[in-house]
Amino acid sequence: MTSAPSDEIRGTRQGTAPVPLSVLDLVTVGAGRTATQALRTSVDIARLAEARGYHRDWVAEHHSMPGVASSSPAVILAHLAAHTQKIRLGSGGVMLPNHAPLVIAEQFGTLEAMAPGRIDLGLGRAPGTDGATAAALRRTERLNEGADDFPEQLAELTRFLDDDFPDGHPYARIHAVPGPVQATSPGGVQSPHRPPIWLLGSSGFSARLAGVLGLPFAFAHHFSPQNTIPALDLYRESFKPSAVLDAPYALIGVSALATDDEKEARRQVMAMALNMVRLRTGRPGLVPTPEEAEAHVFSPMEREFIDNWNSNVIHGTADQVRSGLDDLAKRTGADELMLTANAHSGELRLRSYELVADAYGLPKP
Repeated sequence: MTSAPSDEIRGTRQGTAPVPLSVLDLVTVGAGRTATQALRTSVDIARLAEARGYHRDWVAEHHSMPGVASSSPAVILAHLAAHTQKIRLGSGGVMLPNHAPLVIAEQFGTLEAMAPGRIDLGLGRAPGTDGATAAALRRTERLNEGADDFPEQLAELTRFLDDDFPDGHPYARIHAVPGPVQATSPGGVQSPHRPPIWLLGSSGFSARLAGVLGLPFAFAHHFSPQNTIPALDLYRESFKPSAVLDAPYALIGVSALATDDEKEARRQVMAMALNMVRLRTGRPGLVPTPEEAEAHVFSPMEREFIDNWNSNVIHGTADQVRSGLDDLAKRTGADELMLTANAHSGELRLRSYELVADAYGLPKP
């Protein structure tokens, strides 16, 4: 079995941060802006994250959402790899049911060949979109795959990545090319290496599966905060040491926006809340401006939704965000925090990551 050493998975804490800090990029497109501009911002964010000592930069798969230009994580990651040198890059995640396992193995084998030792393969089991779009992606009527299908798909993908189907298997003579990269250890010994697999989730299913398989686990705290601690507890209770990890390792995705002015943070967060209201009511669009959000008359139901949503967004000045992140790390025991800074403006997203880095004394180039 080809595996990734645990030191590639475990982040190194920088500055005064309680745990390693990373980036989750949704490649958001604001009203009046274009996907081209959003993707350029993603390059700027990756470069800044690398320069300031963030551990990894992941891109999430979403479909049929005009305000989220990250439908093709592998394509974006190849672009980011060409503009960075050392930061880990990965999917947060690829939605496995949307794709043939062989295709994912080929894509991420290619990425690993482009940037050896820098690629993470995060996998989710949700479609990352609505049912109709999922049908268009999968070309199948099996939209509500049972819980048993994901482990089978995962096992097949792992076999393709490791190039180790047993003799007699229908796929034994099929190879995902490029295959495992021959990595050289400090002692000069070469061994096959492929991207480490992470399981992503917002409930208990993937938490338990990641634990049983001894894989690292990433939880979507940014949109399922009520399930965070139960899922992390389940992961740790279920964990069995593996060739990948000898102890559990869990990161959580966190919505965090730091600005130079507390009022501006509130304005940006309200714009993102309006964006979520539209998304949840079947009206996805570009991320609205703060001015549009200020002019919007929220219904009582919408107001209740955004109050709940915004209560989970850590926002304000750099010191306020640092305090919120410190508290969250302490409450959850997470091994790593992956920050998603959502705002209408790409410049504000960049500024947020810079302010957080400053607040924790992360290294400056």
